[in-house]
Amino acid sequence: MTQNKSKSPWVWVPSLYLTESMPYVVIITVSVIMYKNLGISNADIGLYTSFLYLPWVIKPIWSPILELFGNKKKWFLSMQLILSLVFLGVGLTTGLDQFFVVTLAFFWMGAFASATNDIASDGLYLIALNPGEQSFFVGLRSTFYRVGMITGQGLIVIMAGFLEKKFADPSQAWSWTMIGVSGLMLLLTGINYLATPKVIEERIAKADQPSFGKVFATFFTKKNIGLSLGFVLLYRLGESQLVKMASPFFLDERAAGGLGLSTTEVGFIYGTLGVIALLLGGILGGIVISRDGLGRWMMPMAFAINAPNIGYILLSWQQPESITFAATVVTIEQFGYGFGFAAYMIFLIFLAEGAFKTAHYALATGFMAMGMMLPGMLSGYMQQWLGYPGFFVWVVIATIPGFAMAYMAKYPREFGKKAS
Repeated sequence: MTQNKSKSPWVWVPSLYLTESMPYVVIITVSVIMYKNLGISNADIGLYTSFLYLPWVIKPIWSPILELFGNKKKWFLSMQLILSLVFLGVGLTTGLDQFFVVTLAFFWMGAFASATNDIASDGLYLIALNPGEQSFFVGLRSTFYRVGMITGQGLIVIMAGFLEKKFADPSQAWSWTMIGVSGLMLLLTGINYLATPKVIEERIAKADQPSFGKVFATFFTKKNIGLSLGFVLLYRLGESQLVKMASPFFLDERAAGGLGLSTTEVGFIYGTLGVIALLLGGILGGIVISRDGLGRWMMPMAFAINAPNIGYILLSWQQPESITFAATVVTIEQFGYGFGFAAYMIFLIFLAEGAFKTAHYALATGFMAMGMMLPGMLSGYMQQWLGYPGFFVWVVIATIPGFAMAYMAKYPREFGKKAS
């Protein structure tokens, strides 16, 4: 493979990973807030927005197509352009009588485009940089992925809240917000067109290419694969339900058991304080695992990702008037999530070890998305059945399988430890 060396990774890595994370956050997370503001029930929000995870679950199925046809840059530029049109479509249809069905259809198209964009963007990163450069720029890559999250969960939600107050019409506010997101995606697509390197990709000779069946089968014949997949699916069983109902809880009226916060306040709590805490927790988690190995930190990290969920029980019981209590709970929960998620990601890397590492990592992340999708689909029904206090108690109970799988999972205790 050859590349245009005049394109600096200091420029294209930030723009590429900002563009990778932002549409994902808008489709999976911001859509929850939008639909809540537009009067959709928690049951429908939990079911249909969780189902949007599906393209990330099944993306390993079509990832070989990106290897065989076209090149990575053409693929991700095409997907980013489609995403800008998708968000424009959402913005232009929020005022329709059947807006829920129509905007969901657009989000579905966006989810497939975003998952494909992820494959192509990660592929360019792997082929445009040598292994030493990949390690060097992984921190920059992670940082700007988080910046995309802040943009989505924070600035975009805050903008929607501002427009709600200006227009006194949630439908009009979200229409202009999504049109703005479309413009931002188009701008980022243009930046990536100019900034990313042109790479001539080497093709594996057809005779040497392993069959998809072989790649697929070798993943499921790994040692202790049953326990490993149990860990991947259940480690975040509580969190996968909490994440779908947390924003509706903050936005719902106090009479309905919520906290009655404004959209702007929720955007500030989750998109600024929450994401900063998440980033700090993730950095600390990576540092301690690289120092001591996964075995030393697996159970403490399982505790960190699950125990802070108790704070939501307290919030639902007390329904405090002050935003400070809610902000504190979210900050602690997001820090614990970032810290505990480090163990999860290192385990996924361990699970992908061996032949076909790239394909097996894609399969592992597919199961990761499934572990968020299936429980999330039921979360709204559980909340409506139990009420917010009962639901958050259920979330804490649902963390028990995660603790059990963290204890039983098999892996080298020193895995992830930096060599002396």
